Amino acid sequence: MEGSDPDLERAPMAWIDSLFKRMHEVGASDLHMTSGRKPMLRVSGEMVTIDEAPCLDPRQMRQVLLEITPATNASQFEQEKDTDFAYHLEGVARFRANLFEDNRGPGGVFRVIPEEILTAEQLGLPPSILEMCKLHKGLVLVTGPTGSGKSTTLAAMVDHINRTRLDHIITIEDPIEFVHQDNQCLINQREVGGHTQSFKRALRAALREDPDIVLVGEMRDLETIEIAIETAETGHLVFGTLHTTTAPSTVDRIIDQFPADRQAQIRTMLSSSLKGVVAQTLCKKTSGGRVAALEVLVVNSAVSNQIREGKTHQIPSMMQMGASQGMRLLNDSLLELVSAGTISADEALAKCVDKSGMRGALDGAGFVFGQDQPAENTDQTDSVESAFEEPKGALPSTLEPEPAESDDAFERFKKMRGR
Repeated sequence: MEGSDPDLERAPMAWIDSLFKRMHEVGASDLHMTSGRKPMLRVSGEMVTIDEAPCLDPRQMRQVLLEITPATNASQFEQEKDTDFAYHLEGVARFRANLFEDNRGPGGVFRVIPEEILTAEQLGLPPSILEMCKLHKGLVLVTGPTGSGKSTTLAAMVDHINRTRLDHIITIEDPIEFVHQDNQCLINQREVGGHTQSFKRALRAALREDPDIVLVGEMRDLETIEIAIETAETGHLVFGTLHTTTAPSTVDRIIDQFPADRQAQIRTMLSSSLKGVVAQTLCKKTSGGRVAALEVLVVNSAVSNQIREGKTHQIPSMMQMGASQGMRLLNDSLLELVSAGTISADEALAKCVDKSGMRGALDGAGFVFGQDQPAENTDQTDSVESAFEEPKGALPSTLEPEPAESDDAFERFKKMRGR
């Protein structure tokens, strides 16, 4: 309305929102809230303390966290002592939240989910991965440790499909992270807990919802894995994630989930349904920030035979011979990044699985180890500490006072307005 004060119409920000705003501005990937100590950010893979922020005691921490927690998740947190949900701060980003209880009291970890989905081109995904986006049936897995960027890669693949195909996509996530807008595809995104009871229930229901493509945010248990394989076998394209570090270990992990008397059957099913595995890990760049090193397995007839016959130990040699089809080992990807000056030799050696092979490759290419110097974090820490502005909402007045040192920290925190 003309003449109205926009500040009066704007909903008040939660106390924690200023932390979210600034963590986004300084490029932090995670915010860690722990009772009894100052908040910390993960910046370029390293933990940085926010010295200007106050310590919150367990009672204060509970109020700060529950201020942004949906009622259903708040109830779950009180009963089960942990919960997951997504939180959206308009104009900033979405955040994947996990609340938990530990020996200090309540705490939380918040991962930034950018509002803008990075495209496959922006991420530099190789052509072999884009070819997987053209498949019409089969199972494609994106794997890696927690925090390795699996969700970002999957979002880019779904975005690529959304721009190039005319299909129906169903995603099953816990929680919904990247929000996709319909482009050329119809996309239905379901959240475990909010829209369905479990991954396996939603995956079974998806078969009756006329999908072309199904994305399973996490293949957590045997039944979910089994349904995903069956879905891929019935003529659908299924994307999923696992917490494995290499492509061959991904195949072994799936088969080992099943009882011994069923493994031969699952091996046969997987040999025909698995179409590709992308295993990735994040590495610290020499210039700051992080970059993903990718291992890519394209399942051709030779690899399919190895899976069927239980000879997964031979898959790495098949991948070496399959470079022309877009296959690459993690060591090859790491060596490329070192050769380009993107990461150091020490970082490559730290992040590889085949240490001896990586060391031999680096030695052969003339790279020297032990040249990494301790990171100069002074400027980065200062930028984090000095970036904060006053929280738009103070701690609830009903909270008991903190110790004097913590009060001083909170007052310093409040005086940071405008920096």
